[in-house]
Amino acid sequence: MAEIREKPHRLPKEFYQGRSTVAFTLCLKDRAPIFRNLELVDIFIGLLKDITNKYNCKIPGYCFMPDHLHLIMTGTDDEVDLLKAIGGFKQKTGFWLSKNKRDVQWQKDFFDRVIKKDESLATNVKYILDNPVRRGIVTEWQKYPFIGSIGYKLEDILIGIM
Repeated sequence: MAEIREKPHRLPKEFYQGRSTVAFTLCLKDRAPIFRNLELVDIFIGLLKDITNKYNCKIPGYCFMPDHLHLIMTGTDDEVDLLKAIGGFKQKTGFWLSKNKRDVQWQKDFFDRVIKKDESLATNVKYILDNPVRRGIVTEWQKYPFIGSIGYKLEDILIGIM
């Protein structure tokens, strides 16, 4: 088995603070394909909602692929720390996994990218939603059951209205 290479955070902490918007990709160790079960994904969505409430952030778009999660997170005020929010999500879901799926855990780190103010949020969300299409899982992203938005209407994001 190949060793998993973990990427250190390459951005200063201030990039994650305030009204920033960051795209995150969180992978499961050994590519465990657990996100194929609607009940399990619903549990993780519930935990994601808890985190957005606790850390004052919103999720314009997410997509649970079988062995990883793509999401875009945005801060709603100047005090938000998205790095703490994503860390809180990984901790909360990691604890759930340790109690319910002992052989599954997150990779230690994650990939992230700050979405710049001049970039289209709708384009970035659509890119995430198209992941199951690019992987050949579905022919249209609308047919994939493990996508959504928290704090926004997905339709509004996609037409550029917030």
